[in-house]
Amino acid sequence: MAAEHLEDELVDGVDTAPDPAPENEHHDKENRLKPEFLRAVLDALDREDLEQVYDLVEPLHAADIADLLELIDEEQRVPLARAIRDLMGVDVIAELNDWVRESLIEGLPASDVADIAEQLDTDDAVAMLEDLDREDQQAILAELDPEDRAAIEAGLAYPDESAGRLMSRDFVAVHESMTVGQLIDFLREHRELPTDFWEVFIVDPLQRPIGTCALSWVLRTPRSIRLADVMKREQSLIPVMMDQEEVALRFQKYALISAAVVDDAGRLVGQITVDDVVHIIQEEAGEDALLLSGAVDGDIHEPIRDAYYARVRWLIANLLTATLASAVIAMFEGTIAKMVALATLMPIVAGLGGNAGTQTLAVTVRALATNQLTSSNALRAVRREIAIAALNGATVAVVVGIAVSLLFQNLVLGGVIALAMMTNIVIAGLAGVFVPLTLDRLKADPAISSSVFVTMTTDSMGFLVFLGLATISGLVG
Repeated sequence: MAAEHLEDELVDGVDTAPDPAPENEHHDKENRLKPEFLRAVLDALDREDLEQVYDLVEPLHAADIADLLELIDEEQRVPLARAIRDLMGVDVIAELNDWVRESLIEGLPASDVADIAEQLDTDDAVAMLEDLDREDQQAILAELDPEDRAAIEAGLAYPDESAGRLMSRDFVAVHESMTVGQLIDFLREHRELPTDFWEVFIVDPLQRPIGTCALSWVLRTPRSIRLADVMKREQSLIPVMMDQEEVALRFQKYALISAAVVDDAGRLVGQITVDDVVHIIQEEAGEDALLLSGAVDGDIHEPIRDAYYARVRWLIANLLTATLASAVIAMFEGTIAKMVALATLMPIVAGLGGNAGTQTLAVTVRALATNQLTSSNALRAVRREIAIAALNGATVAVVVGIAVSLLFQNLVLGGVIALAMMTNIVIAGLAGVFVPLTLDRLKADPAISSSVFVTMTTDSMGFLVFLGLATISGLVG
């Protein structure tokens, strides 16, 4: 945590942030984040005309202010935050990209960060602090009220990407003995209840959830009716240690708006709402796509050194696997020397095989991530991909075989590349489904290293089959 204190506290006006503007005005604000608006803000910042900076930024929505901070260079963010002072409320902090928020938080005094954390929901506060160094975390936690500190520390104690990290401890729970009228009075009298919630959890004397009541039901039910008579007893309970990806799948499958989180004893300890899950779905989908390419986080705000370390290891792994393909080519050096056309056609066989494998791999990884592919239907999925690969291979083989025969005036060469193409695309289909299935069975993330093994297989087998067939067919004497 940086030692220097900002001249003006950024959170002085947390509770006085401007209300969202009307919809038509919001459109204008979005348009103002164009390059000319950005230049105007930065020019005023360079001139140290802080009043002008404030006037330019003040009409923006909190999400637009967050976008503005992300668009400018890292060294300009803290000066801009100083200039707009009370506009830097919790809504802006919550909207910031993780990397940008972390770098900005590290530049603020612990007391300022603690003020922000106290205004956030527990899950948002945990997300804000979880990536900081332990020393910085402790300095911020020491500034918090005991109740807030205990809640955030409890969230940080759960594993990363678990329901415990994701859940909010701000929820409404009452006993089933209440009537609807008593519940309404309770909601009106208790000012410390969550600001936003959609349903009330009904619990037994041991604090175990036994049902839920949607607010729409409560509003339409006579006051004298007992909650036990109107509550919905069927509910999806989320174990506190469940992985966030599984949580998202459960919300998607059962169309949930919110769900109770329970500990090992079945007691209600928090809730997860759909707005948190939307973020997870976006995060997990993007993560799998980036992992398949070896880009890992792939965030444009990620520090260069971190991005370098994350990507270079996969490039080195690809280099090592590429040597296997080179070794296969070296085995047929004499064959290639006798017929140069083979060297021209080799990349076609390997390239199309690689593309076919990537297609199957993407489908398989997505099916595993969304729980569509399990041990129950794995064999059917394998048969399906083999059938698709065979059809694709046959189609491409016919086209390539005819084209090569006409181009080189050599029917044998056309037949060799057609058979090699057919074989390699089928192999690619098998690799694309078996590699991620095997990694998943070994409890490894199939999105991380599948592409390396699939590429190695399609390249090596493509060269081996093509050059091997050319050798045994008598194409080269």
